[in-house]
Amino acid sequence: MKQIGIYPGTFDPVTYGHIDIITRALKIVNKLIVAVSDDSDKDYFFNAFERKKIIENSLFKDLKLDKKKISIIPFNILTMSLCKKYNANILFRGLRAVSDFEYEFQLAGMNRNLNKKVETIFLMSDVENQVISSKFVKEIAKHNGNINKFVTKSTIVSLKNKMK
Repeated sequence: MKQIGIYPGTFDPVTYGHIDIITRALKIVNKLIVAVSDDSDKDYFFNAFERKKIIENSLFKDLKLDKKKISIIPFNILTMSLCKKYNANILFRGLRAVSDFEYEFQLAGMNRNLNKKVETIFLMSDVENQVISSKFVKEIAKHNGNINKFVTKSTIVSLKNKMK
């Protein structure tokens, strides 16, 4: 049976923490959909199209991951509706710290009530990636700090270009 998973997030921008979750999820599913949130209520640094392009460049250009196993899409519907649309039966969520767990636990419970056919799998990123957040990366980049350990080369270029 083909296992299809969805990894939703804002990815504003994608970091090595996100990429760590993506590569771990690929060990579990045959196809992974990286779903870029386009919620109009949020104030993003990069728009959904830019974030999608940054992820594509990071995964396929910088890291040379398999394009046949990963799709990157923008979305602005309920995550469970997205799972139904793509016949996904696994939802991946990344956890960095204990503080993430309470929110993610509640979200998983709500999603389970909406669609019992979809399992939520929590993945912890490697220890060196647990402190990385898109917010911190943008703050460091804004002050001309070194972000090489946190994002791919193409993401650094995108951040620098956007901050000009």
